[in-house]
Amino acid sequence: MKTKNIILYTLLLFSCFACEDFLEEDPRALVAPETFYRSESDVRQAVVGIYAILKNNSIYGQLGLDLFYDNGADILEPNRSANIVEPMGNYSLNEAIADASTQKMSVSDTWKDLYRVIYNANIIIDKTTGNSAISVAAQTDIIAEVRFIRGLCYWHIANLWGDAPFYTEALTLDQIRVLGRTDEATILDSVLADLQFAQLHLASDYPEEQRGRASKWAAAIIEAKLHMQQKNWQAGLNKSLEIINQSPHRLLTNYADVFDPKNEYNDEIIWSLDFAKDIRGQFEEGTVRADGSFPSVFGNGNWRPSMFSPRLRDEPKNSSERSALADALEARGEAFNGTGLQVAAKDFAEKFPLNDLRRSINIVDNYLGFDLNFPYMAKVWNLDVDDSPRFNHSDNRLVFRLADVYLMAAECENELNGPVNAYQYIHPIRQRAFITQAEWELVGLSQQEFREVIYDERKWELAGECNRRYDLIRWGILFDVVENLEYRFWTPNTNIRPYHVKLPIPLQELQVNPALLESDPSNNGYR
Repeated sequence: MKTKNIILYTLLLFSCFACEDFLEEDPRALVAPETFYRSESDVRQAVVGIYAILKNNSIYGQLGLDLFYDNGADILEPNRSANIVEPMGNYSLNEAIADASTQKMSVSDTWKDLYRVIYNANIIIDKTTGNSAISVAAQTDIIAEVRFIRGLCYWHIANLWGDAPFYTEALTLDQIRVLGRTDEATILDSVLADLQFAQLHLASDYPEEQRGRASKWAAAIIEAKLHMQQKNWQAGLNKSLEIINQSPHRLLTNYADVFDPKNEYNDEIIWSLDFAKDIRGQFEEGTVRADGSFPSVFGNGNWRPSMFSPRLRDEPKNSSERSALADALEARGEAFNGTGLQVAAKDFAEKFPLNDLRRSINIVDNYLGFDLNFPYMAKVWNLDVDDSPRFNHSDNRLVFRLADVYLMAAECENELNGPVNAYQYIHPIRQRAFITQAEWELVGLSQQEFREVIYDERKWELAGECNRRYDLIRWGILFDVVENLEYRFWTPNTNIRPYHVKLPIPLQELQVNPALLESDPSNNGYR
């Protein structure tokens, strides 16, 4: 969908709200559903609209989900004391801070945009079902895709907030703004139903012009994760093996190739969100010039590579060599023109095995012969000046890949039966990470020892891919890990509290809808 839907992304569909507060929308400002959905094309455009919301900075664009799934753990830290990252990285978050929006990234922005998707998904489903202008086959395909996206958003909401407002009908804004919180288990039951429907009806893969759409396997991997959250190990194993054995995806032989920006749809990637240069994100207000052109420093919201790419003012370690470094980069068509905000955590860099082949792309502390001040994560950066200028990237956002599934299968098998049959799933991941069999082969481990290997293997393999805090929380070891880390700037090890496994509902949401406090006056422990 990278080029085919460029024009579609610029449309202000009803799904593309531009107001500040979702629950304070003026319905007159929206395109009325009764004037839309007159053809299959209309509905397909609406689906593109909700994919576009997923690409906002608050979710999969800049540092949206990264803030909540990776920061405040043992893989990523900022390279300076930045207010965007501090509430999560230092565990200073409270209800008021949750409202503070920087470049459309905050607890509040993520909450609003996830619910924007859900609101529009419900309308799309309602207006598609039984629509005589759309064939039955197209109706099923559209509804399956939208139910996947709705399930994805509710899964994130349950992970981040637990109990939360929940609805699957095409409600009005007045009806939504008085909803209380539904228990997390009920939400996850609905997520499971959405995912299973999606798997029954979505395609296994798509032709080139439709890449970027979620396949049935994207729904399957979330289902497997959901089972593992609930410690339903057999169901998690079954679903993981279904993906491994029946999907068209395969492990690449070279770890670094998975992240090659020139091969963004490689066989290992189950789902990535496609981005293109020079396309506006929905909420990048004020970025269009009077003549209708776009400033070169802004892209379509996919600023994530700029967050990981170094900035020249920070490098190299010997500042007198800065001009020489700049010249060396320019000769390669590259530049250190990112923000450098997200770098490998101190603990992560110090503990990453030196003989692990994955280290060179997860920890870069020397580039072109210049020692650097910070250890950068090159798997996420892009230094190419032409293809990936600052804040204007065409790089896709990797969401799910097959290596994760192999490690999930290994974990489930170990929890069920111990490690004897679990080695077969972890070994393919380790084989490409080490040169010799003596290095990659695991033997003679107890169930607990294998469990601890999984803790580390997921860290080394999936670094920077929005898994770590999620994993540490479901394993019940977040506090132990954080309390025993040394950080560059802050003291999260002394600030972290048990309630930090969930986020607070933002204060402005509570002011608009007091019913959100009825079932939990403590707001997840934050008051």
